Amino acid sequence: MSTMGSPSDLLLARGYEARRDRRPSDAKQCFEEAIELCQYEGDRSGLAHALAGLGQIERDLHDLAGARRHYEESVDICRTVDNPLKLAHIVRHLADVLSEQGEFVLAAPCYKEAIEIYREHDDSSPLDLANAIRGFAHLKTRNRETRDALLLWREARNLYARCDVEAGILESDRELSLLAQ
Repeated sequence: MSTMGSPSDLLLARGYEARRDRRPSDAKQCFEEAIELCQYEGDRSGLAHALAGLGQIERDLHDLAGARRHYEESVDICRTVDNPLKLAHIVRHLADVLSEQGEFVLAAPCYKEAIEIYREHDDSSPLDLANAIRGFAHLKTRNRETRDALLLWREARNLYARCDVEAGILESDRELSLLAQ
């Protein structure tokens, strides 16, 4: 990413702050300005980050087509810079959007890729891995691939427990119980 404290970094930080504060129009404006600035400066890593931020806002606003477009562009750029964990994060978000659009065949390889990247890197966040596995488990559950879904939900539950994420533990337990019936 660009140098800490650069104008694009500040725009990104303001965009995420606005998103946290539930000010989507302010967040969208910050991410759009960061995109323009990163394009002008040739900052590919910052551009990927800004596009992903804009994708998040559009997803929050239920514009799945816009979110997908920006995540896809961000993924394409991430493939050209050396930041595999950022790539995994954005690919996982793209998978979530694809799933929400009912594009399950396209979502599955995205989940697989994100999970594989997280597993290959010792410095991966267990929570990021849990979230990727959770999405893939939902997809497997939806496709009635019970055996695979059970394995994924168990792994997600263990990771959520390791991270002390109660909501993830409860969801995993609920899904495991439903699948066991």
